[in-house]
Amino acid sequence: MSAPEPPGSQAALLRYTHWIYGLHALSVASGLLGSQTIAGRFLLGLPSIVAVIMNYARRDAVRGSWLATHFRWQIRTFWFALLWVTVTSICAAPLLLVAIGIFVVWVGFGLTGAWILYRVVRGWLVLRDRQPLPT
Repeated sequence: MSAPEPPGSQAALLRYTHWIYGLHALSVASGLLGSQTIAGRFLLGLPSIVAVIMNYARRDAVRGSWLATHFRWQIRTFWFALLWVTVTSICAAPLLLVAIGIFVVWVGFGLTGAWILYRVVRGWLVLRDRQPLPT
């Protein structure tokens, strides 16, 4: 039987990064299967919030390695999704008075959800191939 790997080893960090994608995917799946939007579940769901905290907790451990590109990808996916949802909500707020705001929110959240789904799937597939993401 082999000795356990140290927490900062490449193999341990690779598994850790897979877990983060898995948590994000869980939030996306709950948005697809539930009554909320993908964007809503991704930003407000506990799995994605835990995943982002995990990213920040181990960010220094992956600095300078190819895994750092995945951490950056995951962190940016979360924060840019929050930005797009916020911008959509702010833009739609005055339009709610004339009912078109509901359509703007629906489209904005739908496009953000599709973008999140793309980022989670693409990132996880690239990680599976043990490749860095473009910066």
